[in-house]
Amino acid sequence: MRVLAGIRVLDLGGFITGPFAALLLGELGADIIKVEWPGKGDKFRYDESGLYSPQFQAHNRNKRSVTLDYAKPEGLEIMHALIASADVLVVNNRPGVMEKLGLGYLALRERNPRLIYCSITGFGADGPYAARPAFDNVGQALSGWMSRHRRGDDPRVVGPSIGDPVTSYYAALGILGALYERVRSNNGHLVEVNLLESLIGLGIEPITNHFATGQPIPVYQRAANSQAYNVTCKDGKRIGLHISMLDKFWRRFCRAIAREDWVSKYPARANRIANYESLATEISAIFRSRDRGEWIAVLEGADIPFAPENELQDLEEDPQILHLNVFYEMEHPKHGKVKAPHRPVRLDGSREIDFRPPPELGEHTEEVLRELGISSQRIAELRDQGIV
Repeated sequence: MRVLAGIRVLDLGGFITGPFAALLLGELGADIIKVEWPGKGDKFRYDESGLYSPQFQAHNRNKRSVTLDYAKPEGLEIMHALIASADVLVVNNRPGVMEKLGLGYLALRERNPRLIYCSITGFGADGPYAARPAFDNVGQALSGWMSRHRRGDDPRVVGPSIGDPVTSYYAALGILGALYERVRSNNGHLVEVNLLESLIGLGIEPITNHFATGQPIPVYQRAANSQAYNVTCKDGKRIGLHISMLDKFWRRFCRAIAREDWVSKYPARANRIANYESLATEISAIFRSRDRGEWIAVLEGADIPFAPENELQDLEEDPQILHLNVFYEMEHPKHGKVKAPHRPVRLDGSREIDFRPPPELGEHTEEVLRELGISSQRIAELRDQGIV
């Protein structure tokens, strides 16, 4: 279901935040035109194999790629034509970069009053940090997010990007809200999102807890409140437990692991929270006594919230993931099969659209320029001049 059919989005972004925000709109059916510099493209394209890295693929499916040097007058003229045809423009740069190129919001609003202009920055449009470069880990550090997921002084950072994709989701949410309002007013809008505030928004629970109590929030407080544990079994495989605040799950869990004495020893949630550290040690020792398959049978039988901890290579074989048909394959004419997860959102039970594989650099330049009414002869001239 293409609920955004007829909406054209210009993606002028690079790396993750801008491209992924545009991808989210594309997976709802919008026409996404990714505008890239000739011969260079999005810096995320690059790896040892060429210009089609897995990182690029992850954030750029369902798009058409146009190469255009819009720093030159001839290219800027074409960019203005693209903007006139667009509903949404997405950029992720430091403040002032687009204004220097003649593509700031105020300038483009004059050309297309209905344009939804989404500007994604690291720290906001102004302020003492505004001009600094920002990437995911910078935002995680400044926002307090990283402090919730670290103990000790190990300099290594685990896990995929967090700040970049959540910023993209907030950006897509703002764009959708602005598009909805435009239906009523027929006016465009400036949507501004930044990495710092997005991560602060994601950390709303511990931040609110701190404001309410005035106290520092321990790293494991959320897990203690939820009675969440990640345990290793005898065979080295792991299980995630989330016993929850509900007493019924605690009682079932105690019976399942043959520690019914804990029901009276820790009868209230407050007791379990206060003793989280010691419980974690004891529960860890108990789960090391059996292989994961045995524990899964026990936990399923007791109706306890749990899941095996999948490695990425396990996902395609998980029964629930198979049932949900999470992954699909696309065929790119040059790069062959490209595999990706479906969008998580179903509408009326469907999430099928006319999928596009991530584009080759400039793959759709001629197609898009011809849609603007530019002749093949003129396109050839622009190629000769290095404009496209």
